[in-house]
Amino acid sequence: MWVYEKRLQYPVNIKNPDPQMAQVIITQMGGPDGELAASMRYISQRYAMPNCEVAGLLTDIGVS
Repeated sequence: MWVYEKRLQYPVNIKNPDPQMAQVIITQMGGPDGELAASMRYISQRYAMPNCEVAGLLTDIGVS
């Protein structure tokens, strides 16, 4: 049996919220040009790559 506790690794104290900067950060992480989208492109391109070494490189980049 285990208990899931949703905690941050480090405590965060926000003194001055900045909604505009938060929007920029969210867009960079999950938007169409964000890190997740880039990772998915690397992973999907891996399967069309004829060279095994390059396919391995795309896998390494996509999962990092």
